[in-house]
Amino acid sequence: MSKRPLLIAMDLEGVFTPEVWIAVAETTGIPELRLTTRDISDYDVLMKRRLAILKENGLKLKDIQDVISTMDPLPGAKEYLDRLRSRFQAIVLSDTYYEFAEPFMRKLGWPTLFCNSLEVDEEDNVVDYHLRLKDGKRHAVLGFKQLNFDVIAMGDSYNDTTMLLEAELGILFRPSERVIEDFPQLPVALDYEEVDGYINDFVSERG
Repeated sequence: MSKRPLLIAMDLEGVFTPEVWIAVAETTGIPELRLTTRDISDYDVLMKRRLAILKENGLKLKDIQDVISTMDPLPGAKEYLDRLRSRFQAIVLSDTYYEFAEPFMRKLGWPTLFCNSLEVDEEDNVVDYHLRLKDGKRHAVLGFKQLNFDVIAMGDSYNDTTMLLEAELGILFRPSERVIEDFPQLPVALDYEEVDGYINDFVSERG
């Protein structure tokens, strides 16, 4: 029987909010911006292509922030996150950027967020991105475990899988079929109620 406290580590986009880049693609009419880590597993390749597209089309940070300001969390996301936080320690681990995240954090009740940063020039062009730490989600889970937490993690994409595999329990939330096929060892939840079921079973099993 484990006596360690339980911590829930969660992705942001695709779990509690819509995908930012898909919304930007729909607003700008640039279909290639719809590609996410569900489609391209190499995050560096994906981000470098996104930055090139922004430059090619003259899109600035404010253009993206304007799209984000119109977006809301997924239905039921805030209520579910509130319930989780009333039961467990809960932290959002995301590959988004602090320059993008503020509107979502406000609408979600300001959960703790670990993410990354953008480099923006004096003309508001996004010229580079900086990971806080390579494979930061997995390292965060490792750190929580070293702090004597049991960790449940959930996410939807390839960039979540290292943290899911590192956690005591990793849950794929509404993933693509390709991700399911590549990681058949991970349980899949299609809604928050199914996530609750996995969490409750884990809590019951550890006593």
